[in-house]
Amino acid sequence: MVSVDRAQVMAFRVAALGLAERVEARPADLPVLDLGVQEYTPGSAQVALAARTSGPLSDDRLIAVWAARGAPHLHRRADLAALVKQLWPISDADATARIQSGQIPEGMRLGIEAFRVTADAFREVVRGPMPRGEVSTEVSKRVPRSLTYECRGCRARHIAGNVWQHSGLAGGVEVQSRGKDAMLGPIPGAPPRPDANEGIADLIVTYLRFLGPATPVEVGKYLGSSTAEMKSVWPAKRLAEVTVEGKKKWLPSDAMDGLEAASPAPGVRFVPPMDALLQARDRDVMVPDRARQKEVWRVLGNPGALLVDGEIAGVWRAKMAGRKRVDLTVTAFGKLPAARRKQIESEAAEVARARDVPEATVSFD
Repeated sequence: MVSVDRAQVMAFRVAALGLAERVEARPADLPVLDLGVQEYTPGSAQVALAARTSGPLSDDRLIAVWAARGAPHLHRRADLAALVKQLWPISDADATARIQSGQIPEGMRLGIEAFRVTADAFREVVRGPMPRGEVSTEVSKRVPRSLTYECRGCRARHIAGNVWQHSGLAGGVEVQSRGKDAMLGPIPGAPPRPDANEGIADLIVTYLRFLGPATPVEVGKYLGSSTAEMKSVWPAKRLAEVTVEGKKKWLPSDAMDGLEAASPAPGVRFVPPMDALLQARDRDVMVPDRARQKEVWRVLGNPGALLVDGEIAGVWRAKMAGRKRVDLTVTAFGKLPAARRKQIESEAAEVARARDVPEATVSFD
C-alpha cells in the first residue's frame, strides 16, 4: 500500500484541479468541469475559471444548474444527461439524508418520493424564464404539504429550500440568474427525470480523481448523504488503497501514478470561496491548524483562499469599486516577503479579469 503525507495529497489535488499551471483552454475543456464549478457569490465561478485558464471565461457549452448538495454549479451541457442520473438518490435513506431539515420533519421521510414530486412540479411550472419567487409559489402548490413550511416573513407556505434545489436538475431547471432578481428557466433539451440512480460509482470516482485520496465519509459529506449509503455503493474494484498520515483512504487506481509523482506547484492563485479545491471534506489535510480552518470555512460568508506554492496560505475578500476596480484584502497566515507580495499583486489582475473590471488593488491585513 502506498503511503503519502498531506503535502503530497495537496500537490496531487492542486494539479488534478488545474491550479498548478494556468492553461489557455476554453472553460468547458477544463478537467475541473467534470466535477463542476460552484457559484457561491456573484462572479465567484468566473474567478475559479480565471485561476485555471488565461482564455475567455464565457463558454456557451456551460450551464448553471443546481447540482451536488443542491448548490448552483457550472456544468457542461453535454454532461447533464449522465449527471442527473448520478445525482438522483440511490435509496429512500439517501434521499432523506440529503433533504434533512427541521423545517419539514415529516416531509423528509418521503425519501425519493420527495424528489420525484418536486421534479415533476418543476417540469409542469417552468415552461419559460420565470422569477424564482413565482416558481417557488407554484411548485409549493403542487407538492405534498409536508414538504412546505410556514414562512412568517412572507405569510405563506414555501417548499423547503433543500428539497427544491436538490430536485431542480431532475426537474429540468436552469439557474439563469441569482440575487434579488433571480430567474429560473427550462433547460433546453433537458434529460428526462430519472426513475432510479445510475452512475453513482462514476460520480464517486470523479470526486476521488480530484479530491482523493478520501473515504466514504468525505464523499457522503460532499453529496449531503451519509457514510452508510456511500459504503453501500463504494466502487472498491476501481480504487486503490492509500495511507495518508497513517489513515486508510482510496484513490482511483489509474490516478496512483499522478499521486506519487505530484510535487508542490510554485506560484500564487486567488481561489474563490467554495472552489472545487475547498470542497474536500478532510480539512485537517487541507489546513492542519484548526484555528486557520475556521478562517477558511466559516458558517456564513466564506472568504476565498490564497494559494501559495500549492498550500492554503491565507484568505481574501473582494469589494467592487463601481465598474472600474475590485479591491482585494488579503489576510495571510504567515509573513509574506516583499517579492511574494508583488507576485500576489500581479495575480490579482486575474480576479479583475474575472470580475470584468480593468484594475485590482491589494491590501494586506
